[in-house]
Amino acid sequence: MAHNSRKLNFMIDNDVACELEKLVPAGQRSKVVTQAIVHELALHRRKNITDRLLNLRSQAPKASGKKLLSRLAADRQRN
Repeated sequence: MAHNSRKLNFMIDNDVACELEKLVPAGQRSKVVTQAIVHELALHRRKNITDRLLNLRSQAPKASGKKLLSRLAADRQRN
C-alpha cells in the first residue's frame, strides 16, 4: 500500500468479494480496489462536469452557426 493510505471499512456484495478473492492475489487486492475506485470517481467527475455544462448551455443565449462563424472571423482579423 502507498504511504498515504487509509484503512476503510465498508461492505461489498458477497459475490464480488468471492470473485475478488478468487481472481486477485491477497497482496494485490487493495491496489485493484483502489484502481477501480479511482476509475469510478473519474466517471462521476465527468458526469458532474457534463451536467454542469449542459445546465450552462441551457441558460446561454442561442447563437446560429453563421453568427458564430462571423464572430470568429472578425476576432481572427483583429489579431
